[in-house]
Amino acid sequence: MAFMDWNLLKSFVAVAETGSLSAAARKIEVSQPSVGRHVAELERQLGIKLFRRGRAGYELSEDGIALLGRARAMREQAEAISRLALGATEAVAGTVRIAASEVVSAYVLPSMTAAFAEMEPGIEIEIVASNQVENLLRRDADIAIRMVEPSQLDLVARKITDIPLTACAATSYLDRRGRPASPAEIVGHDLVGYDRGMELIDGFREFGVEIDRHGFRFRTDNQIVFWEAIRTGNGIGFAQVPLVDREPLVEVILPGLPLPSLPMWLAMHRDVRTSARIRRVADFLYEQLKDYAGG
Repeated sequence: MAFMDWNLLKSFVAVAETGSLSAAARKIEVSQPSVGRHVAELERQLGIKLFRRGRAGYELSEDGIALLGRARAMREQAEAISRLALGATEAVAGTVRIAASEVVSAYVLPSMTAAFAEMEPGIEIEIVASNQVENLLRRDADIAIRMVEPSQLDLVARKITDIPLTACAATSYLDRRGRPASPAEIVGHDLVGYDRGMELIDGFREFGVEIDRHGFRFRTDNQIVFWEAIRTGNGIGFAQVPLVDREPLVEVILPGLPLPSLPMWLAMHRDVRTSARIRRVADFLYEQLKDYAGG
């Protein structure tokens, strides 16, 4: 075969990774019928069956499994070429995609991007609000703001600062229930915690307090809902100090309580760091986030 259409392989990899035509179509942003045609045409050209179709979706055949590794390698090369092309451009215009946690995306970045729009009206901003570590290698985002140090070798990361955490509650709640005078008194209050996450339970245990999920009257794993629950008076929770400082309805309690800080990193793929627009956004966010955290 003299020539293989990359789009056929792209659709094949997407179906293999998602298990369905509809999910694959959403992932690579083409129509579902097009994905189906691509898979059928690839099977026709190769003369093999790549999938077993069943009630559970599309499952790779033995031939499909053999092809998948090579097709993924081709995808990585295509994406590397795309990154190099993006890094080579010097136009300070276009789209920059930023991945950040739900809280940072909802409560921290919008005011910064509004200010940035006045400085650089030719740059469009996309925000991916997710607590998952976005894969910069596959261009899920151009820039990622992370609360853990990136470990991939192809990423360039800058430590922004360490954000202090604090116990806090709405003034309305504290006026109603009283203000705890010691860490031990916190446990007697209504608490806002995580539904499945174990971070707060582990944190209490480090202070010698045994607690389970039922010790939190209000539980959620969504960061935005978590903050809103604190802000509207559901109980005592834990949040970023600069976030509390900016909210007049919430106040810090037990300010001397020794709590861990939250590291904040800014990362991008090394192939795109020479892109003028991405570099401009990254530099701006670095300074703004440092100011936000008081760093």
